[in-house]
Amino acid sequence: MSNALRVPAAFFGIVLGLVGLGACWRVGHRIWGTPSAISEGIMMAAIVVWALLVALYVAKWIRCRQEAVSELNHPVQCCFVGLFPVSMMLVAFAVLPYDRLLASTLGAIGALGQLVFSVYRTGTLWTGGRDPLATTPVLYLPTVAGNFVSANLASALGFGDLAALFFGTGLLAWIALESVLMHRLYVHAPLAVPLRPSLGIQLAPAVVGCSAYLSMTHGAPDLVAKGLLGYGLLQGLILLRLLPWIMKQPFAASYWAFTFGLTAIALDTMIFVERGAGGIFPYMAVVLFAIANAGVAVIAAGSIWLVARGRILPAAVPAPAR
Repeated sequence: MSNALRVPAAFFGIVLGLVGLGACWRVGHRIWGTPSAISEGIMMAAIVVWALLVALYVAKWIRCRQEAVSELNHPVQCCFVGLFPVSMMLVAFAVLPYDRLLASTLGAIGALGQLVFSVYRTGTLWTGGRDPLATTPVLYLPTVAGNFVSANLASALGFGDLAALFFGTGLLAWIALESVLMHRLYVHAPLAVPLRPSLGIQLAPAVVGCSAYLSMTHGAPDLVAKGLLGYGLLQGLILLRLLPWIMKQPFAASYWAFTFGLTAIALDTMIFVERGAGGIFPYMAVVLFAIANAGVAVIAAGSIWLVARGRILPAAVPAPAR
């Protein structure tokens, strides 16, 4: 088996972080006059990474089907499969300023794909028998991340009613899953060391939901937008407090789990500024923009270091049930 064909679906999280950072730089160009070449260069890098991952992942299903099926049935890794269609929608965002038809096509395929996967995976979970220790923030990916991104893209394409439906789906799924995850973290054994970077996903629901909400509203940010951002900031502070505990897991590609939420929280605050929010928000925007850039840069540099040493791929995924 070629090692390259063992690429896990979790690697599509790289695209989420890159597009998120590119979106920050696009807003930065509008509010601060930052060079547009930087935002578009990041978006191009995201598209190239996405195309490479798609080619490898499709080849994995063709030539290494047993490992692909094992990943799909794995109690933790399975949810990362939902990042395939989500990353497609984010690539649609990247190309939207240049080709609306291509963006609409990619967006429609991605939205339908995430919905199908969400229904499939959630249906499996509803049949019960799941080990609570396998519960991590990856459960947010099928129903929460997919629907919030769908809402954002539908709004950008002018389908306001569809965006509202997706937003409501993602919001209520997030609220339901939050209680499940908190119960697992509070009362069961600590997360295994290799799973701890997945806590980075915990930052994303509130701030990606805020981004979706902002896409459907106009004018100065309202109480709902500020409340979502505030909850995202709380998650960020908790993760900062836990970072030494999380980092007992040596650096791996799994740390890209932090980047979607990290870039989204910066993006939300920058959009607040663009839409006239004053007070502390202009200062927050600068600080969070800098943190997002530093975080993605460090994780990207670490990933390149792993690639150079042939250590980017995780161990082969076993095939437990559910």
